[in-house]
Amino acid sequence: MAIKVDLIVYGANQLLTLAGNGPRSGEAMSELGLIADGAIAIANGRIVATGTTSEVHNRYHAACEVDATGRVILPGFIDAHTHLVFAGSRHDEFERRIAGATYLEIMATGGGIMSTVRATRSASVTQLMEEAQPRLARMLAHGTTTAEVKTGYGLTTADEIKCLEVIHHLNSSQPVELVPTFLGAHALPEEYQDQAEAYVNVVVNEMLPAVYTKHQSMTGSSQHHALFCDVFCDEGAFDLHQTQRILNAAKTLGMPLKVHADEFAHLGAARLAADLGAVSADHLLRTPAEEVAALAEAGVIAVLLPGTPFGLGQHEYADARAMIAAGLPVALGTDLNPGTCYCESMAFIIALACRFMKMTPAEAIVASTVNAAHAIGRGADLGRLQQGFTADLIILEVDDYRHLAYRFGTNLVQTVIKGGKVVFSRF
Repeated sequence: MAIKVDLIVYGANQLLTLAGNGPRSGEAMSELGLIADGAIAIANGRIVATGTTSEVHNRYHAACEVDATGRVILPGFIDAHTHLVFAGSRHDEFERRIAGATYLEIMATGGGIMSTVRATRSASVTQLMEEAQPRLARMLAHGTTTAEVKTGYGLTTADEIKCLEVIHHLNSSQPVELVPTFLGAHALPEEYQDQAEAYVNVVVNEMLPAVYTKHQSMTGSSQHHALFCDVFCDEGAFDLHQTQRILNAAKTLGMPLKVHADEFAHLGAARLAADLGAVSADHLLRTPAEEVAALAEAGVIAVLLPGTPFGLGQHEYADARAMIAAGLPVALGTDLNPGTCYCESMAFIIALACRFMKMTPAEAIVASTVNAAHAIGRGADLGRLQQGFTADLIILEVDDYRHLAYRFGTNLVQTVIKGGKVVFSRF
């Protein structure tokens, strides 16, 4: 007798299960676990089984079925690096960059991150939610089912907590699952110019304990609700010693670590990420080979963000090929933010990764699912379509997964299923 489940999705020309354990590195980043004429059985929001359509229909039945005949099914995209919560826009700075101004020059004249900080500080929780929700709806429509979201546009204890509250409220008001990261060390606020150590003292002694306590009170202590700590360690931001102080304080609280490293200059942040056992090191445009090796040895995930140099009109991209060759697991993220990369589409990031970082389509998909899940601490239940995992998946209106990289500027996502429920469909 067939077993009753809640939902069966069947008939896929290609079902990409990405089944296995742990993050993928090296040659394993090309393994997609492809099943032709594939199907998935889902119950209670989790995957019960995958197989061919005949295998699944022979073992299971469901009152609700989704016909994916001739389509591609793969795990929902996981955006491993975003700055989703902000107010205002910086389209004027985009025009200045076209005219030749650099990112650091714009920062030096009061623009850049501080422009967004001023707008975000002035905004209420309600306003920040209202501005973020359309961005999340577009992310969902393009196949993102989970996203990491950083604070970092408040830069006071009260405003950083406000941003964290926004992330918490958004998590319960729309389908995209959000994983929070505290980024109080995003930039030196205007009121602390030439007082970097004083601001670091505030981050370490005041912000971190307050934000961590607030997060615990809102979510509890489950590992699924961990609050990461990140630092922007780079030229024009925080130096290596300051970064180490902040991350050590966060580690003492039990917070998992991330680092913005080597985006504009090499300061040694990737080595620090390896030494401290960070979950991820992000950007990595100027990371030397010996530090790439250190990251791989330490089990750190490299989160690469090709949308950022593209958004800045730069020609240097992270060396994904060297990282993969060194055995370093590579993940991808949009770096969605108002200044350098206002991009809500992981599919576009995949297209960029293949063109400018020479990743194969399969590697880019692994980087946007399995490895991205591990980069945000959710690799045990997200990023794969296998028994026991959360049923987060997307259906593409194409017959081959390589269309994701081959085509760009067009949304190929037909249906998004989150936790076993259809949450977006264009048909």
